Amino acid sequence: MKTDSRYRELSTPIPDAMLSKGSVVLAYSSGLDTSCILVWLKEQGYDIIAYLANTGQKEDFKEARKKTLKLGAKKVFIEDVSREFAEEFIWSAIQSSALYEDRYLLGTSLARPCIARKQVEIAQREGAKYMSHGATGKGNDQVRFELTCSLLAPQIKVIAPWRMPEFYNRFKGRNDLMEYAKQHEIPIPVTPKNPCSMDENLMYISYEAGILENPKNQAPPGLYTKTQDPAKAPNTPDILKIEFKKWVPVKHPPDLLGALHVLNKVVGKHGVGRIDIVENRFIRMKFRGIYKTPAGTILYYAHLDIEAFTMDREVRKIKQGLGLKFAELVYTGFWYSLECEFVRHCIAKSQKRVEGKVQVSILKGQVYILGQESPLSLYNEELVSTNIQGDATGFININSLGLKEYHRLQSSVTAK
Repeated sequence: MKTDSRYRELSTPIPDAMLSKGSVVLAYSSGLDTSCILVWLKEQGYDIIAYLANTGQKEDFKEARKKTLKLGAKKVFIEDVSREFAEEFIWSAIQSSALYEDRYLLGTSLARPCIARKQVEIAQREGAKYMSHGATGKGNDQVRFELTCSLLAPQIKVIAPWRMPEFYNRFKGRNDLMEYAKQHEIPIPVTPKNPCSMDENLMYISYEAGILENPKNQAPPGLYTKTQDPAKAPNTPDILKIEFKKWVPVKHPPDLLGALHVLNKVVGKHGVGRIDIVENRFIRMKFRGIYKTPAGTILYYAHLDIEAFTMDREVRKIKQGLGLKFAELVYTGFWYSLECEFVRHCIAKSQKRVEGKVQVSILKGQVYILGQESPLSLYNEELVSTNIQGDATGFININSLGLKEYHRLQSSVTAK
């Protein structure tokens, strides 16, 4: 039976503002930027799936879930990625002896590829078309999040509010965000008097922005959480024995995750692992940051020592170059690149013989190596003993051959 069009039911048009633009998985930290971005994205018509990663930071995750739902998220995923962060990312950095620009042990740059990978997994599982983050247009994190997405799920579009004119024209900076938070009753951990940005994970805790933007300003004592002021640290050292064997860098507790938690407390009370530096960001901008890495610092020195004890000199030279490259690749966001995968594989290969025990003392911000032992040591006590003399005449003659020839050439040129 044909229906007369005059009697068709007319549907009421749905206002554009009520139409969902789709689901977006927001990498949420419960801080100022992402809390405001969550509300702002909701205003733009997106369905928010908030994702909060547990990378070992001190956080009340139950309260964070309540807050996120109250702000308007349709779903909240709180994922504990601390073990994979420790065993896959932190341990790779320790094995490589990674230092960016000779001082920075890496922290946020190690966590971001771990966090972003899980974010991609959630987006794919939930059928979300978009991912979003709270990284600014001046920092490294925008690159780290988006390069991870580009490699693992290039079909997912990234919404980067701090690079969108409709966002940054409305919010000139953190002060505007704080005013927005006040208007929308968004609980935030910062104030106009204390606007520093903080990031924490199992590896470290960092502070930037606010008073730190002027490099001549001394950092307030309150920023040095996770480590005691060395001047106020105990006068008696703690002696630790650290064992390296596969995934066991300490004997008790018997896993890396537990070891990092214990070492952060023990080493942190002695003020070990503090640095205040100006670094070169990937976008060629100098920036100041304060980093506290207690467990990472002592593992760095202990591993460096056992590596020198068990690794061939020429292999170690090559490995040191690879470690520099690894630090650069991780810092700039290329964890999942082919070249970083290759470097990690080579470094892991170099570590096959690196096992043993290192005894260390920690006192007043310093780490002291007391001794080491290893069943795979290349150290030969009898060979190096000064009680047994050796003859290196041939070795010296061979190595001096080129020097003598250079002298002969220079002498003949001068004579002319």
